[in-house]
Parts: sequence; structure tokens; C-alpha cells
Amino acid sequence: MRLVIKVGSNVLTRSDGKLDVTRMSALVDQVAALRAQGHEAILVSSGAVASGRGELKVDHKLDSVEQRQLFSSIGQVKLINLYYSLFRDYGIPVGQVLTMKESFATRREYLNQRACMAVMLENGVVPIVNENDTVSVTELMFTDNDELSGLIATMMDADALIILSNIDGIYDGKPGDEGARVIARVEPGRDLSAYIRQEKSGFGRGGMLTKCSIARKVADEGIRVVIANGRRDGILADLMAAPEAVPHTEFVPSPTPSSTMKKWIAHSASFAKGVVRVNGKAAEALRGDRAVSLLLVGVTAIDGDFEEGDIVTIADSCGNAIGVGRSAYGSDEARSLIGAHDVKPLIHYDYLCLE
Repeated sequence: MRLVIKVGSNVLTRSDGKLDVTRMSALVDQVAALRAQGHEAILVSSGAVASGRGELKVDHKLDSVEQRQLFSSIGQVKLINLYYSLFRDYGIPVGQVLTMKESFATRREYLNQRACMAVMLENGVVPIVNENDTVSVTELMFTDNDELSGLIATMMDADALIILSNIDGIYDGKPGDEGARVIARVEPGRDLSAYIRQEKSGFGRGGMLTKCSIARKVADEGIRVVIANGRRDGILADLMAAPEAVPHTEFVPSPTPSSTMKKWIAHSASFAKGVVRVNGKAAEALRGDRAVSLLLVGVTAIDGDFEEGDIVTIADSCGNAIGVGRSAYGSDEARSLIGAHDVKPLIHYDYLCLE
């Protein structure tokens, strides 16, 4: 079984913001045990900024970008060296993979990353993945490592994505309130919006809203997703051996997994180079039960400049996004063919992902 395990900052840091080496060691022990059982593991680990913050005292004020760049550059060195030392005790080699959201924008870069991690796994190396915070300082950043772990899980065709946070899962009320319980199982299509609180966690960038959104998307693509408490002793071992004995939330995977191409497209909305506007009939057909391609006869307008193979957003007549897809035309040629019959689809069904 191939597992992607995401460990959040709140799992790896103590209350004073410094790295919790004891927790890291326990996590490595569990990953090593899973490997001994024949499982493959990819670790998506936060903690670089928190780790660096504990290593350096700055005597002048830094803005938020400067802090991320400075502390992550120091902290990532400490973080990967700790992982190296801890895994070395088990004779397990590790490899560092620093990536950015832009690195998933094109199919070529996406496949290059996939090939890199595939050869690591084939040779018994545990990939340890993190966002490259030293240069990822623009608006095109991952919401947090939950989003990154979802991309990694789909890119690597994982069997399961395990998101370790500092709470037991998604609750049907406010955690800690009397009667509030963890929702153990989320079937495809279940609406959880009434239960999700939008607060961010102490040392992370995201919150439960992000986790739920990512979990839903990944599960819809055919991958089991578990949200659990990484501060519980032996959590990974328990989830694998006796999941019913430990509180967690599981998102049940769709019975019809997406293709690898559709998985990439499903996570590519933020990379869209343009917007294709469609009429009511085309929007209805796309939203229907049948598998259909987007034909140019149903297109009313095209915004933006893009090339053949770029990702574009599809919007209805009211401007609501209804999906994303890979364009078979450049924007200029597509504009010249708006409304045309008997030409190839603007977006073939195989390269189309609807919301």
C-alpha cells in the first residue's frame, strides 16, 4: 500500500513554537514500522518555519515575507537533518523534495515531479516533501501543506492520504463542547458545511475548512483520506491495525477513480490561463449525467490569452465557474471558431473536470 502522510506544524511543534523532537522520533518509528510491513510512505512535513524560528533571535522587525524566507531557510536544514538521523537508525534513506505550486502548473513539470518521487520509492527512499518557503512568497502559494499533500497523493496514485493534525477529526459540533463527537465516516456527496469551523490552527496557515475541502476532492478521485490526531501515541500504527479503536474521520473514496490526467486537472484551477464562457444549453449538458466534451458551438466568449494545452476555467452565462479543462486550441484560434459546428471539441471529456 502506498501512503502519503501529512504532518502539520501543530503536530511537530511544542507550545513554545520549537520543534518537538520526541514527537518526530515517534513518528519516524511508526513510518519505519509501516515500511517493515511492506508499505510505501511519502512524508509531507511542515515545521521548517517553526524550526527556524527557534534557532535564531532577530533584533529588528521583519515583515511576514522576510520571516518566512529567513526562518524556513534555516529551519528546513534542521528539519531534514533530524529526519535523516532518525531514519538512519532504521537503515532507511530519505530524500528531500522542495516544491512550489508553480511546479504543478504544467503537465511536463507535474510528470517530472512524479518521476522523481517514483524512482525514490522504487529504490527504497522515503521522500520528505515540503513547500519551498524561501521562494514561495507570492499569491500563488499552497493554502498550506494539506493542499500540497492532496496534490502529492493524487499525483503518486496513493492508496491513502493520512492528514495528521492536532485534533481527532471533523466534529459534529465545537470540539470540547458537551456532546460534540467526531464524524467517523464521510460518504461521497455528504455535506459537512454546517460542521466546519474556519479558525486557523496555532502554527499553521490553514484550518479544518482547508482539510475538509482537500479531503473531499482527493476522495472523489478514488483515494481514501483520513484526518486524525498526530499527537496521539501510535496513531499511524492504530489506524492501520485497528482503525475502529482510535477516533478519526475517514472520507470514503469514490468507487470510480479518476485517470491520472483528470487528477492533475482537478487540482489545476488556480493555474487557469483564461476563461471560456458557455451558453445555457452547453452548461446544462456539462452538468448532466452523460459524459460530454465542450464543443465550440456552445461557447459564447473567451477571455484571456492561452496556448493549446493550457488549463482554462469554464463559466456559465452568470459567470459561475462550472469546471476546468485542458484546451485543445490556443485562445486566438478558439475565438475565431466560436459557435462553429463540425470541429474538434475545445475541451475533450478526457481532459475536463467539472465541479
